[in-house]
Amino acid sequence: MNAVVVENPGGPEVLKYTKVPTPKVKKGWSLIEVKGFGINHSEIFTREGKSPDVKFPRILGIEAVGVISDSTDVNLKVGQKVMTFMGEMGRNYDGSYAEYVLVPNKQIFPIDSDLDWAKLAAIPETFYTAFGSLTGLQLHDGDHLLIRAGTSGVGVSAAKLAKAMGNINVTSTTRNLNKSDLLVKIGVDNVIQDDNGTLVTSEKFDKILDLMGPKTVPDSLKMLNEYGIVSSTGQLGGVWTLDEFDPIMEIPNNCYLTSFYSGDVDINLLNKLIELIEVKHIDVEPTKVFSLKEVSQAHSYLQGNHSFGKVVVLP
Repeated sequence: MNAVVVENPGGPEVLKYTKVPTPKVKKGWSLIEVKGFGINHSEIFTREGKSPDVKFPRILGIEAVGVISDSTDVNLKVGQKVMTFMGEMGRNYDGSYAEYVLVPNKQIFPIDSDLDWAKLAAIPETFYTAFGSLTGLQLHDGDHLLIRAGTSGVGVSAAKLAKAMGNINVTSTTRNLNKSDLLVKIGVDNVIQDDNGTLVTSEKFDKILDLMGPKTVPDSLKMLNEYGIVSSTGQLGGVWTLDEFDPIMEIPNNCYLTSFYSGDVDINLLNKLIELIEVKHIDVEPTKVFSLKEVSQAHSYLQGNHSFGKVVVLP
């Protein structure tokens, strides 16, 4: 089969399109014919060698949509449409940057949708993370929501979902104000500039989805209204842990800090997400589509500040 292999960590140029043996099914695992997958910032970190537990050579890719090609599970039928994401795919074992991927049965989620493969490929990690985070934020009509890293894939998805979930006033941040019109076009009410982790505003918010992560969490907490919630979901700020954090001093009285980890996939939450997308006709069209041969270019595009929303690959 054709696949994209990383022999050693480095820049986008280390993503090599080549031929490798097609995996064989084994007990507890199934083979998926990959019809599409999204490109994620965490895969860029892994490609750069910043995921300490990953051994090379490795086929990256933490998510995929496709059909069952072969299975050891009687409940997974050949040709069945499925999603798979997380579960150490593309890290502890080879991932989705290929024509086929071998995945543990417990990480495979049958889906029933008429969306095309490009749209389905935009959903798994990105929209699921956004939806899980927004659910944890307990959004209510009239809430003022701030999305930090608003032009990222999860940020764009969260804005679209929030507007479909109720009467939510959405403010998104961007380092590049030239993207303001794109944010307004997807339904964002207000746009503010992120100046290297500091927001150019004195406004307060009811709920904050912080996709920058530990780098900006202390700043986000200061921007909460009473009884507000911050969900620290991403790590786009490039900082993985928060050192010398004193919850008593840094979390304001009657405010809350939570997070959402998409590695523990809840099939009920996933089904609710797909239903919401279809019932509310939420736009899940990716902003850029590449072929498997172009994965290196896809990484370069996502890593550049000109990207907006979700980038997908259709093998």
